[in-house]
Amino acid sequence: MAEEADLLGQDSDGDSEEVVLTPAELIDRLEQAWMNEKFAPELLENKSEIVECVMEQLEHMEENLKRARKGDLKVSIHQMEMERIRFVLSSYLRCRLMKIEKFFPHILEKEKTRREEEPSILSPEEFVFAKEFLANTETYLKDTALKHMPPNLQKVDLLRTVPKPDLDAYVFLRVKERQENILVEPENDEQRDYVIDLEEGSQHLMRYRTVAPLVASGAIQLI
Repeated sequence: MAEEADLLGQDSDGDSEEVVLTPAELIDRLEQAWMNEKFAPELLENKSEIVECVMEQLEHMEENLKRARKGDLKVSIHQMEMERIRFVLSSYLRCRLMKIEKFFPHILEKEKTRREEEPSILSPEEFVFAKEFLANTETYLKDTALKHMPPNLQKVDLLRTVPKPDLDAYVFLRVKERQENILVEPENDEQRDYVIDLEEGSQHLMRYRTVAPLVASGAIQLI
């Protein structure tokens, strides 16, 4: 892939700024998003711009391969790289859909209560999927069970019945940017809060709740 990709990022004032990435940097961003999504217990902010740019790059690669000489070793190498990228991309999207199906009431509630200036965790397509999944689940429950129950039992609160993401789950992480004074909350009443520094390049096993903001900012990478 020889073309550069343009992404819209957020600067410190919240304004949009264009970030130009090389193909290698773009794929690296995709792989980081994939690993974080794979190991985070909750649904993370969507990376739809990265997904769209990667799909465009794959189209360019396919066009370039059509013009390449048959039998050229480079063709086979590029085809293998394209298959690898497609695997990462599909695995990333599949992981997000699985989380939406597992936590859909809580995800939709979070989306409903988020402030306008906050980024959405769902892409437009994922939002439609989550709404349809909610509607289909409610219809299924009503048709198969609820309508046969007494009137006072014909309503179900999905926010209470569907488990929430376990934010206290432990995750492995690698520090990309040095972090100071990270507050670690106690696991039980006998322990006290304590503060640690995370050195760049170091690896740790920590509760996700403690490092969730650092995952969102890109300061650490789940592994």
